[in-house]
Amino acid sequence: MKNLLICSLVLLFISCAENNNMSHTETAQIVAESFFSKNESALKKHTTAAGYSSLITGLNMMPESDKKIEVEILEESIDGEIAWVRYKTSFDGKTGIFKLVKENGQWKVTNKGPREKGSF
Repeated sequence: MKNLLICSLVLLFISCAENNNMSHTETAQIVAESFFSKNESALKKHTTAAGYSSLITGLNMMPESDKKIEVEILEESIDGEIAWVRYKTSFDGKTGIFKLVKENGQWKVTNKGPREKGSF
């Protein structure tokens, strides 16, 4: 019984620690998948407050879909604590671009400024 408890605690620790050091591309992939599958809790976890607010607005206008969404990272650029990721999803085949910033040591998707252009 003691070994089972120790194994359970170790697995819990590993699963919680797993997401702490994600790259900007991993974060972008999770946000894109979460957006198209309407997973609001995952969106909130991997976006800034402004990024979440913007994505939720778009999320409410999307039609329901049961198909599994696949995300392909096409390009990426990083400059210090700002990153840009261009991606394409199987949802509609269109490309999108996320701006990411480091917040408390973790990459998070955020809004880009009105005249701000990414690296590509």
